[in-house]
Amino acid sequence: MANFRKTVKKIIPVNLFRQIEPTGHLLESVVANIRYGFPSKNMHVIGVTGTNGKTTTTFLIHRMLTEAGYKSAMMSTVAFGIGNDIKQQNEHVTTAAAGKLQKQLRDFKRAGVEWLVLETSSHSLAQYRVWGVPYQIAVMTNVTGDHLDYHGTFDNYLNAKKRLFKIAGKNKHGFGVVNADDSSSAEFVKCVPKTMTYGIGKGQVAASDVKLSSDGSTFIVTAGQDKYNISINIPGEFNVSNALAAITVGREVGLNVEQIENGIAALEGVEGRMSVVSEGQSFKVIVDFASTPDAFDKLFESVRPATKGKLVAVFGSAGRRDASKRAVQGKIASRYCDEVVLTEEDDRDVDGNEILAQIASGAEKVGKIKDKDMFLILDREEAIKFALSRVSNADDTVVLLGKGHEKTIERADGEHCWNEIEIAKKLLKDLA
Repeated sequence: MANFRKTVKKIIPVNLFRQIEPTGHLLESVVANIRYGFPSKNMHVIGVTGTNGKTTTTFLIHRMLTEAGYKSAMMSTVAFGIGNDIKQQNEHVTTAAAGKLQKQLRDFKRAGVEWLVLETSSHSLAQYRVWGVPYQIAVMTNVTGDHLDYHGTFDNYLNAKKRLFKIAGKNKHGFGVVNADDSSSAEFVKCVPKTMTYGIGKGQVAASDVKLSSDGSTFIVTAGQDKYNISINIPGEFNVSNALAAITVGREVGLNVEQIENGIAALEGVEGRMSVVSEGQSFKVIVDFASTPDAFDKLFESVRPATKGKLVAVFGSAGRRDASKRAVQGKIASRYCDEVVLTEEDDRDVDGNEILAQIASGAEKVGKIKDKDMFLILDREEAIKFALSRVSNADDTVVLLGKGHEKTIERADGEHCWNEIEIAKKLLKDLA
């Protein structure tokens, strides 16, 4: 079916294809549900959507349910599986195509899964790829401009995200979990009769006394008469927000204070999400999947204060994706970092040097100068190697952004094997 879609896409104009594409996906979803017997029909399905934070929030909810003894499965950008048996996901996609999704749900059902945590992208909602999935709890992490190359406008993107909440709103047990810190929160609250908001210092589930460190965070959560002492092993204030979303879900499910506290603390990390790479070097190296302006802002707002020395960032911007964000990425990173190293990031069939020039235009607007504190190195491994050579002491930090957990990198001649964490480890050993 995927090959047929590619063939059709080559034949007809792009705008026409985008108009008919959702209908094709809907038909696929209907057929897949019938073929596999509507496998999610009696499952309690928790859907997580948003621009950033979906994957970490999905992991947190799943681990919390698993630790509490629930028969829980998860599907995310990074991995899928049941309980503690989690397998790596190797595709460049958040929510699987209808056939693959329904087959996996059938396998989960046969294994006795009762609860499913499903990371749900705007594409999958707009294309009806998740048709037939009876979402019970809908979670919104945040909504900022992204994927506008596909959706066209922010309103279209927002409306695609809201579909998840509208589906949950039709479920008699439907419940919405909404980030009160997000400017679009009211839009989501309208979609579900029963909701609960969360936020840092605001919302019905609110965090206070937040203490951030390079290894994670501790904070107090107040929700009604309940108080939680929360410890999360993933650094960054944005992950405090992700934990709040998970805590709110836990409350709706019926977990007690101890189960929620232990569940959040049990997750040691998520591959490619603020992952620290250590091979005995004196400085810190962090790998993260951040690739949107909002994700850049949130990441650097956490990393910059914790870095007393030099901060160096390595990143690019994907080809055949929203080009308007490239200069913005360059501007944001350059505002926080002492040096930026611009490189490839799934350039696909787009001229990589053109992408780097677009990013550089934003960096130059905040004073970065080529070959002084801004470097353009198209080969990603060479770029990482160069960035690592620019730091030397314990107060320095290098952040590698955009690839995270992914196991391939896409170039004009196709996909190539890639593992950012392992490449960083190898290069660090070479430097030793």
